[in-house]
Amino acid sequence: MNSEVEILLVEDNPNDVKLTLHAFKQHGLANRITVVRDGEEALDFIFRTGTFAHRNQQETPKVILLDLKLPKIDGLEVLKQVKANPETKMIPIIVLTTSKVESDIIESYQLGVNSYIVKPVDFEQFVEAIRTLGMYWLLLNQPPIIK
Repeated sequence: MNSEVEILLVEDNPNDVKLTLHAFKQHGLANRITVVRDGEEALDFIFRTGTFAHRNQQETPKVILLDLKLPKIDGLEVLKQVKANPETKMIPIIVLTTSKVESDIIESYQLGVNSYIVKPVDFEQFVEAIRTLGMYWLLLNQPPIIK
C-alpha cells in the first residue's frame, strides 16, 4: 500500500500530540503523520469530505491512532463508521486513550478495533509505548493491499 500518510493521529490533547510526535521522531519510525483534533475532522479526513474533499483516494493511512474522548464526535463513533465501511474497514485502528473503563474496551473490540492501549502517565513509559506501537504497526505488521 503506497500512501502519503503513514499514521493518522486523532487526538485533541495538544500535550499528547506533542509527546506522540516526539516519540515517533525520536525513534525515526514515521515521517508522514497527519494530526486531526476531533472526531468530525477524523471522519472528514478518512472519507475525504469537508476540508479534506480534495485528498487523493490512494492516500490511505497505514494505521489510525484514535483517542476515545474527542470533541464533536467521540472516538467510538469514528471507529464504528470506519469499520462499517467496506473501503476503510481494513485500516488498522489502535485506540490510544486514558480510559480504562471496561465498557469502552468491550465496545471498542466489538466495533472492530485492532488494539486498545491505555496511555501511560509516565513520560518514559509513554515514549516506549509509542516506539513499540510504531515498530509493530509500521515495520512488522503485514497489512493487506487496500484497493
